[in-house]
Amino acid sequence: MAPLLSLTVLVDNNTIIDHYFSGEPGLSFLITTQGRKILFDTGYSNLFLQNAKSLGKDLLDLDMVVISHGHLDHTGGLPDLVRHLTRAIIEEVPARRPRVIAHPYCFYPRPKLPIPNIGSIVTEEELRRHFSVELSTSPRWLTEDLVFLGQIGRTFDFEYTTAGKRKILMPDGRIEDDELLDDTALAFRSEKGLVIITGCSHAGICNIVEHAKRVCGEERIAGIIGGLHLLSPDQPRLKKTVSYLRNLHLQSLHACHCTSLSSKIALAASCPLQEIGVGMTLIFE
Repeated sequence: MAPLLSLTVLVDNNTIIDHYFSGEPGLSFLITTQGRKILFDTGYSNLFLQNAKSLGKDLLDLDMVVISHGHLDHTGGLPDLVRHLTRAIIEEVPARRPRVIAHPYCFYPRPKLPIPNIGSIVTEEELRRHFSVELSTSPRWLTEDLVFLGQIGRTFDFEYTTAGKRKILMPDGRIEDDELLDDTALAFRSEKGLVIITGCSHAGICNIVEHAKRVCGEERIAGIIGGLHLLSPDQPRLKKTVSYLRNLHLQSLHACHCTSLSSKIALAASCPLQEIGVGMTLIFE
């Protein structure tokens, strides 16, 4: 029997008609597969908990919390998850202590002046008080068919962007340009090929796909869901990205979060772009 993966959108910039949930500029997916329950990112606030409650989804029995990268719109809900689990313990409600899986740089402070920190407001040290934390630059198989991709290889020059004002504070006190090396994604092996699940794709969606192919030993890409970080790409980058994705012969492309309308229009001309928004559940097999 083929493995199934169910993905429910708890947080996205967009909501959809006749689904009465709230959105925010962030991302959070609830994934279930092979008996495992995985929260992928936590959005910017406690909205992922509110929407999960409205959907009848229990987040006290999570097996894992996977963080795509350290930015606030993906880690901002972590303090609320800590409070949610702590309250359950106080009230003697059954709750599981999930594993947190991320890149080692994920919880480093990220000054971007005049903002003192655009990264996680929860430190790795504090997280370890509440969760089992596993940090890795290498791929990690979460189930037989779902893999955390680790640090993404940067292959395509056209996807490179300069750090600009982005900085990262290293443990030894050095402040470096933030190349967002912690940006990662998930890949699911379906019968029809890989399904790529992204947070923001700062590493570049084409780089992510190529990395996933190498990790999984699979050339077929069935679908992509998540942020593509095509907010205001220059035309050469957008054109090359569209060309690359078109040649994948995708069955579905659910571009959300940090993907602008103009980029979606360009993608829709060549790719099977489909609806996505808070409250939607997608099934892959």
